[in-house]
Amino acid sequence: MIRKALGRDLNEVAAIYDEVLDYEAASVSYTNWQKGLYPTRADGEKALAEDTLFVGEDKDGRLFGCVILNHIQPKEYENISWEIPGEVHEVLVIHTLCIRPDCYGKGFGREFVAFTEKYAQHLKCKTIRLDTYEGNSPAIGLYSKLGFRLSGKCLFHFQNVIWENLVCMEKRVID
Repeated sequence: MIRKALGRDLNEVAAIYDEVLDYEAASVSYTNWQKGLYPTRADGEKALAEDTLFVGEDKDGRLFGCVILNHIQPKEYENISWEIPGEVHEVLVIHTLCIRPDCYGKGFGREFVAFTEKYAQHLKCKTIRLDTYEGNSPAIGLYSKLGFRLSGKCLFHFQNVIWENLVCMEKRVID
């Protein structure tokens, strides 16, 4: 089940961020995120305060992942040739989709994307947009399989600290 996060979820959200970053530090980094920089508990707190933080909870009540969904498009999105035009309120953006490493491969990423599509329809959005690190082949593959289209690549100044090439993707929700 995916639901809006509550204050009591923040410790678990922060733990998920740390688990993902620790896993990537010990194996391979697909996200290019950096511990202590992004994502952090403060990012979760900000999204919770803005009512844009969502969590996935399994049947036993354990959180398997989290995501931030809002209408905020990074300034670099202006450099992308989006196929589906939309006013700010008609574009839902996926940020910081994280799945606990011990939950990888169980379909939870797909579940978050399906939820995002229904949520975008509820908000009457025309499109869903996202960006991901160009080396994040698992995410690019998942989004492609779920009908997202590559819209372009762009150099981003992430968090005003890291310069990185990100892949931008979109999917039509409603006409």
